[in-house]
Amino acid sequence: MKKVIIIASVFVLSSFVLPPVQQAEKEIEAIKTAHRIHVNNAFTYGEELSYRVHYGIINAAKISLKVENKVVEINGRETYHLIADGKTLSTFDWMFKVRDRFESYMDMEFMAPIKYFKSVKEDNYSDIDLVFFDHDKKKIKGKKKNMDCPAYVQDIIGAMYYARTIDFSAATKNQKFPLDIYLDQEIYNLEFKYVGKETIKSDIGKVKCIKIKPKAVADRVFKDDESITLWVSDDENKIPIRVEASLAVGSLKVDLTGYSGLRNPFLAKK
Repeated sequence: MKKVIIIASVFVLSSFVLPPVQQAEKEIEAIKTAHRIHVNNAFTYGEELSYRVHYGIINAAKISLKVENKVVEINGRETYHLIADGKTLSTFDWMFKVRDRFESYMDMEFMAPIKYFKSVKEDNYSDIDLVFFDHDKKKIKGKKKNMDCPAYVQDIIGAMYYARTIDFSAATKNQKFPLDIYLDQEIYNLEFKYVGKETIKSDIGKVKCIKIKPKAVADRVFKDDESITLWVSDDENKIPIRVEASLAVGSLKVDLTGYSGLRNPFLAKK
């Protein structure tokens, strides 16, 4: 149960992908630098998204995702400051109290993290992680551990925002894409499968969505490695609308309840 709320609060972000071939064509190597240039037309400063988490029939937690409303400079690079907060409801605190925060500082040009911070407080358990990424040298310098990494590896928050910039228009059914993601001093080589498009009834009404199946890390939390289904809005914003997960015990659902500061018109909402 301890990992359940963490995974919910970050929308099972290990589901997101590195760019497919059609997106790679849009990435141009910058002149006189090793950095790629990756275009972001999906989100901007000041965007806020709100979600509710229900475990079975129980409303268990709330999640907020926010892009801070100004540029933050890290090591001479301009970044988006991305924040995810997850907390259990007061009616659920007596069973298992959670106060989690994840922060990512994503480079505005090559759309990968430069700095990542995690603060987790769950009942009597707490943990903090702080790392800096050097994508040129393929190194991570961490509070707990220094390690090698693939270039442009994502952290668990940046992965979602990066994936929102991907063009899925040429994706084919059951097409699989790889993802390298850092979490808790480990690099996970995951993938997700594009399922297709579907209109769903959500807390904010009917929304046209892109449906994908992330490969989960099989452990005591998930029923199997295809336990997660994710729906994102089928428009330029690509907002996560819903996540469903079959767990070893019970099921988990995360639904969008509110939004503001979107970069583009919410055309997927009917």
